[in-house]
Amino acid sequence: MKVYPLLFDLAPQKPTTREIANRVKELGTQDALPDAAHLADGATYQEVTCRSALNAVKGMPFDWTLNPYRGCTHGCHYCFARRYHTQFELGVGDEFSSVILIKQNFVEVLRQELDRPAWKRDYVAFGTATDPYQPIEGHYKLTRRSLEALANARTPVGLITKGPMAVRDKDVLADLGRKARCTVYFSVPTVDEDAWRILEPGTAHPLQRLRAVRELNDAGVHAGVLMAPIVPGFTSHPAKLEKTIQAIADHGAAFMGANVLYLKEGTRMHFINFLEKNFPDLSKKYQKLYTGAYAPKPYAKEVQSIVKLLQDRYGVRRRSEMETPDKEDLPGISEQSSFDWKTGD
Repeated sequence: MKVYPLLFDLAPQKPTTREIANRVKELGTQDALPDAAHLADGATYQEVTCRSALNAVKGMPFDWTLNPYRGCTHGCHYCFARRYHTQFELGVGDEFSSVILIKQNFVEVLRQELDRPAWKRDYVAFGTATDPYQPIEGHYKLTRRSLEALANARTPVGLITKGPMAVRDKDVLADLGRKARCTVYFSVPTVDEDAWRILEPGTAHPLQRLRAVRELNDAGVHAGVLMAPIVPGFTSHPAKLEKTIQAIADHGAAFMGANVLYLKEGTRMHFINFLEKNFPDLSKKYQKLYTGAYAPKPYAKEVQSIVKLLQDRYGVRRRSEMETPDKEDLPGISEQSSFDWKTGD
């Protein structure tokens, strides 16, 4: 006798991220993602099923991280999150910006986790391994629906993004700020157009991001700027730093912070290859400057002293001291590990 599946079994189950990793390892990226969508932006989008949404971290300025996507079409060459793509057997280079995993059941899983009696409304860092407002969010709305769930659960959030789409959700972000606490950190490393085009090929114009900061603050959302990373040879010249900090002040950012680029394995490989291909002279200088993951402390402190001077000059509220981190970062850390995410100070 023929057995018919139940109604809820008719839709095929999406693979888990681990299943995707195993497929890619065995078959290669293209053959492993036969049901992925290939959109006009040139990226491949694969829906996956996640088993958890909140990711616990230890020893960081926040307790949990939240990332509804993996990979990012912004394609920033310096992005620290590139190395996390290797967890799924995907490359840190072009595949980071062209193969995007979408956790299609993410919001439902998050709601279940927030509804547990054991949930203590700990602080959540949103968007630490991918940008929650990359363009595909316009279709899936995983970030907006997650913010609604966090607001209902009165859970404090710090969200980091390069996406002006955040203004779409200013109502939810403001509501979350009233019910718990919410800070939006806009990453604007520079307003220099040449550096922006070279380093951040898939992002919105820096001034568009700064206009979003102003609009969010006008809507009652606590929003500021991370001028990070400062990239030696591209954005580190004092005149470029001043132009960026002046623009941040002109757009009414509630605060700003800055940090010098660091290059962990994976990200380092991609960035050095990028330099060798496009800026061979700079590549040699980088390999001398970055003998490890971080620039030398005297160099970083010199850059920080210029930043602090300019913050004073333009009256931009400082963040906490931005020393080059000494300790190993954990999955989900942003460039701004020493920020006080919880208070906005």
